[in-house]
Amino acid sequence: MRERIPSPPGGRPTGTSFTAVGRRKRSVARVLLQPGNGAFIVNGLPLEQRFPRASHQSAITLPLRLTNRLGQMNVLAKVVGGGVSGQAGAIVHATARALLKSDENNKQVLRESGLLTRDAREKEREKYGLVGARRAKQYTKR
Repeated sequence: MRERIPSPPGGRPTGTSFTAVGRRKRSVARVLLQPGNGAFIVNGLPLEQRFPRASHQSAITLPLRLTNRLGQMNVLAKVVGGGVSGQAGAIVHATARALLKSDENNKQVLRESGLLTRDAREKEREKYGLVGARRAKQYTKR
């Protein structure tokens, strides 16, 4: 069942909020970016509770730090699929895209940091007769 990103009080998102979709590995994140006090809510939980690892927290806040919007924007994210690192990467991608929608002047700094590029690397499927994706079974001579 698809869950919706909560809208601000009063119904529909205002003209100052921006949405974007980001992907990484098997994860898909939908982000709603709106003016506020800098709150990060991911799947209904605060950022620190949903991503306890500091490296994930710093990666997720990177787009806002690069554009000097860290304490000025609220980020509401809904992320599904994949693992913790893939979900963090998907949120980074979606947040960068939403910041680009909010202000085109952010494009150069986000592009130089590689935040607008979708990392297309996926896990390779396992083939029959092999151990994993590529390794062949060990050959025995006798």
